[in-house]
Amino acid sequence: MEDLRARVQEALDKVRPGLQADGGDAELVEVADGIAKIRMTGACGGCPMSTMTLKMGIERTIRATVPEITEVVAV
Repeated sequence: MEDLRARVQEALDKVRPGLQADGGDAELVEVADGIAKIRMTGACGGCPMSTMTLKMGIERTIRATVPEITEVVAV
């Protein structure tokens, strides 16, 4: 399980520079039952586009890198 979390974190780290460039960030909260829970922070925390960023950017990258993950949700 720790290996899975590490792989999800590594995938998240790939998209992090783009988030930080816009004044935001994302934090991996939990990985359980094929679901990665992400907390959007900084400018991303209150941004109306954060859901799209989460689904189209973060989720796409994580699922492409870690196929065991079936969904990425914001917490």
